[in-house]
Amino acid sequence: MITATEVIRRSGVNGQMPLLTLDEFFDGNTDEECVAPQQWGHGRPPLAELTARLREIERREDVLWVRVQLHPGSVETSTLTAQAIAVCTPADEAACAEWVDGFEADVFLGLVDAYRDVPKAPEGTYVWSVVWE
Repeated sequence: MITATEVIRRSGVNGQMPLLTLDEFFDGNTDEECVAPQQWGHGRPPLAELTARLREIERREDVLWVRVQLHPGSVETSTLTAQAIAVCTPADEAACAEWVDGFEADVFLGLVDAYRDVPKAPEGTYVWSVVWE
């Protein structure tokens, strides 16, 4: 798992946080509250299940990439927390919503904030954000 120090280093001069790969965020991460802490215990699946399902989505032939969108305040506390998951795909909103069924999350078009290290989204694809309220 990436450290807050490394995220700060990668954020650069303008302080724009990087999008993180699933490996960077989830490998070795056992903090159940690192994703949708308000939903943990109230519908959001356990972290191991959530991670496994996100990796399944990432392996889909119609998915170009999946990234973690960090919550901006999490770097300051050194406890990295995801505020959303970004999925780049030509699939529509209904398909993406089906992929994350059971996450107790919503899907909307675009990133939730400005980030750096955003992979290219080729023409004909969309970046969907999986967000928790």
